[in-house]
Amino acid sequence: MDQADIPALLSRLQSDEDATRKMAVFKLQSSINDPAFADLFIYSGGLNILRRLIMATGGNTLAYSLQSLSRLLEVDMGWEIFESSGAGELVERVVELIVTHPLVNILRGAMSILVAIVSHPQTSTGAIRIPGAFGFRALKPAVAVYPQFFEMVVSQLNSADHALCANALMLLNALIRDAITSESGAGKDAIGKSTGTGEEWPKFIKRLQDLGVIKAVYILMQSSAMQDLAHPLLEFQALMKLLLRKWRDVPVDLERPEHRRALKGIHLASAPEKKEKITPVTTRAEGPTDKEDELAEPAEPADTSKKGSKKHNPEKWRRLGFETESPAWEFDTTGFLGMMDLTDFVRKEEDGFQKLLMEQSSRPMHERCPIARSSLAVTAILYEHFQVDKSDVEDAKNYLVLDGMKNYDKVFRPLLLQWSRLHSASLHAFFRLWKATGAEQVDFDKVVELVRILVEQVVGQATRTKDVHEVEEEIAEFEYSRLRDLQMDVLELTFQDEWGQHLRQVRDELKREALQFVKEQRIRCLLQGAWFPRATSHKDDGNRHQTPSSWRYVKLSHNRRYLHYSDFGSPTKHEPTLDELPEKIDLSTVSSVVSNVSAPPDEASSISSSSTLKTLSHAPKQTSTTKITINSFIPGSDNRSQSSNGNDEPVERAILILMPPTHSLASEWLDGLLMLLNQAPITAETNKLVGLVSEYGLKIRLLNVRLDDGYAGPPEGAGVVPSREGLDDDYYYEV
Repeated sequence: MDQADIPALLSRLQSDEDATRKMAVFKLQSSINDPAFADLFIYSGGLNILRRLIMATGGNTLAYSLQSLSRLLEVDMGWEIFESSGAGELVERVVELIVTHPLVNILRGAMSILVAIVSHPQTSTGAIRIPGAFGFRALKPAVAVYPQFFEMVVSQLNSADHALCANALMLLNALIRDAITSESGAGKDAIGKSTGTGEEWPKFIKRLQDLGVIKAVYILMQSSAMQDLAHPLLEFQALMKLLLRKWRDVPVDLERPEHRRALKGIHLASAPEKKEKITPVTTRAEGPTDKEDELAEPAEPADTSKKGSKKHNPEKWRRLGFETESPAWEFDTTGFLGMMDLTDFVRKEEDGFQKLLMEQSSRPMHERCPIARSSLAVTAILYEHFQVDKSDVEDAKNYLVLDGMKNYDKVFRPLLLQWSRLHSASLHAFFRLWKATGAEQVDFDKVVELVRILVEQVVGQATRTKDVHEVEEEIAEFEYSRLRDLQMDVLELTFQDEWGQHLRQVRDELKREALQFVKEQRIRCLLQGAWFPRATSHKDDGNRHQTPSSWRYVKLSHNRRYLHYSDFGSPTKHEPTLDELPEKIDLSTVSSVVSNVSAPPDEASSISSSSTLKTLSHAPKQTSTTKITINSFIPGSDNRSQSSNGNDEPVERAILILMPPTHSLASEWLDGLLMLLNQAPITAETNKLVGLVSEYGLKIRLLNVRLDDGYAGPPEGAGVVPSREGLDDDYYYEV
């Protein structure tokens, strides 16, 4: 619309005919977001006309008027309409429309205007002439007239109209941000101060939660209607992080009644009258304040002359899982957020809490699972997992603009809105892992790490649409053995990044140690001895078969220098001694050990410390031709086949052939003989055993080393040359 037409437009906007006004305001809404047009419109007195239309009209005329004002505010113009006389009535009119009007197009415009009013102090770059004209303070008188305002706004989160739903969420975002960032309520220690809402910000947030805001936004965040709601949902997610951070930054202070009530409520929920054995205490240290006395119930000096002498349990707070009898300082890391999580768990699961305490009380103190400390640890784990300290809403918006729908699962974290349920599920997992591992209190940090990995695996890998109930079930059913495997993978990756070169050195060292271990194990199999069948061949219908005609028992001497053997008709009940084995081979004369050992395709590779054949009934069927040949050099003149050519060079000849009946026995004896001769093992079974032992050694070392150990520097006093002052020559060495 041309700026020259503004006088005519204003004239039509003031017409007594509704059709004329409707057409004029319809054209106005499409032109007013042009700053030049808007500036002339305001200069010509258009704001007052627009205000009258909003106050007096209805239907589409009202809808277009609201939309026009909303678009004017979007270009950061027209704010004086809320700083002039009659601004209060205008705001009340907009609030009234939200509470009482059913038409979607009117509700969209009304909410958009309120979003601008509440958000203006947060976005304005200039000074606001009348401070109370914006923020929630501007809405407070109208909300007092229409107390169902919040309920109606929250109900629009379920609207099928995505634009209305988005506007409602933006309005709630603006209200929450105004409540928790208001100057009068800002600061870490401002939990009890009033905000722009006229009430303490925690009470205001709880009021919205009670109306179902969290549940409604959680459903929206998991829905498919993300395109129109992405930005307000992201802002709400960022605000939830801000809220959690604000709770965490509130220190637990027992001077505050609400903090004292929360802590005392935890104690009372434990049913102390049922579990505690009240014992008189005759002494106490210099006393705390009277309020601390009331909370911790410290003992009064014994006075037998007074019947009402005060008594208390000396482990009142430690039995609940605190480290000391002064629990307030233990909330330093998690702040009041940790107190809220613990209180919420105790309140929702009071019976389970009492049963758990009863179960733990039957154990020695060092074996008890510290419930309170566990709860605080879980709070810290969730806080770290969701990166609450990191607010990246702007980056996330850019992420969405660039990549669209495919990145919604990466950006949105609906489970953040289920904080309390995740805390309870993770805390139960903590108790389960404590029991499964047989942990003691010195192992507390190790269980914390297991829970941290569990949360990363289950919560971190959950998709955007995965329901919290499924997540709870997965946390409850996650197997401990699988969790340990994940822990080792994480540890290995972490140490690979931090200690790459050192880790490779440790691997090499452990592989050498594992090789020595397996060498000893294989040689011990030779020292134990084994039965080997001796096969003879015969023909049956043209086919060659092998049947055992006798058995050979082979055993390594204790000094590991000779291989003793002898043939028997059948395996004896008792293993023959070396004295019963007249034949022997000097291993120093052995030139080579060769074999056709290979793992049969249908035989699973097994690792056995001893596969010795004990009796004939244990012998498998001779279906394989596996053999081990031990060779030795003999002079050429002793070889009849070559005596005619006069060649005296030594010739290799087989001096002993073994026919192992099983693959495991073949692996043990072949590699045992090779390693005895200081040669490398060659079978897959032995190499698998070497790898298994070295990997277990690495895992044990990783579990016993913390990441910061390598940077701790030398221990105190290391490298200091001891003084010889006071020493004489009268000393000796103890050998």
